Amino acid sequence: MVRVPDLDDAYAMSSAEEVKQLYRDWSHSYDSGFSDAQGYQLPREVAAAFAGAGGDGPVLDVGAGTGLVDTLLRGLNVGPIDGIDLSEEMLQVARIKDDYRGLFVGDVTQPLDLKGAPYAGIVSAGTFTLGHVGPDALQNLLDVAAPGACFVISVNAVHFTSAGFAAAFAAFGDQITGFTHRDVRIYDDRADAAHRNDMARLVIFRKA
Repeated sequence: MVRVPDLDDAYAMSSAEEVKQLYRDWSHSYDSGFSDAQGYQLPREVAAAFAGAGGDGPVLDVGAGTGLVDTLLRGLNVGPIDGIDLSEEMLQVARIKDDYRGLFVGDVTQPLDLKGAPYAGIVSAGTFTLGHVGPDALQNLLDVAAPGACFVISVNAVHFTSAGFAAAFAAFGDQITGFTHRDVRIYDDRADAAHRNDMARLVIFRKA
């Protein structure tokens, strides 16, 4: 019997290859076995914050996975939406939902060449977290955004400062404007006790 990955596995990743293997194994049970079962509410927080900040399309969903943020944004009449993810298997699940304008397999820590760019909005839920993507990807996202583009990016609060995110945002200086952030719970009360109170920092700003 194949073991289904869990949160502890996700947080323990240390390379892109490990991340790809994790989500290859997790893709078909991710929505029901993880998102629903653990009360994963971060995609809803990101979508609501984007709409609340006046975000509009076209939008790039970074770490799109199975399309959780896309579904919520479309419910808020935001679109069109493209998605990018390191895992082809996760995007295969998203393709079945047939909501995205375009889906791209790619590594956001490398320079991006996306036919949908420049984007009026960039969103990300759960990608900038333990064992996944660090602040080195942020400049690549700015590079594919249009002037004035609205960003709503979640960063795991545990390593916002220690992994260099606070310093990276500060270093952008006048490349960004309207920078704000607030902390939200990643999961609701359905989550395992060990992760029920895990927090993410929602970072909201616009490209100057």
